[in-house]
Amino acid sequence: MRKTDDAHITDAFVRGDLSPSRARRLTVDFLQGLARRGRPVPPRAVEAARLVTSELLTNAYEHAPGPVLLELRLEGGLVAITVWDSEPALPVVGDADPARVGRHGLEVVTSVALHFEVRREPVGKRVTARIALDGETAPEHAPARDGRGTRVHR
Repeated sequence: MRKTDDAHITDAFVRGDLSPSRARRLTVDFLQGLARRGRPVPPRAVEAARLVTSELLTNAYEHAPGPVLLELRLEGGLVAITVWDSEPALPVVGDADPARVGRHGLEVVTSVALHFEVRREPVGKRVTARIALDGETAPEHAPARDGRGTRVHR
């Protein structure tokens, strides 16, 4: 883990080593650290960030061959959760379909994130979701099925 300051950390994950579990714990520890330093974070925001971290990391493991980087950054009243992986294909938020088994991860992420962004990188991509630290979600700002609210950089 690389910690650049109290408001920003990054860590690398490889398949196995209980990575999603470790990533969830890292996210909770990061947010609890903010709270210990005077930036209260309600339990609802901690749970939303933990869930988003788990979904983004799991998606990266499912679709990318190599390691995954997780970055957590305090951005004012938001926490930005960014996952980088080496797969160049961009994820697609599917239409809501309660009959579909699986593949609901990005639907979950966009339902609790204030902002969702996918950015193509020279190698792979970065997926970022921003969660409000006041515990509020804003689904009206999350990407709709038509992509409104989503920024995709190619």
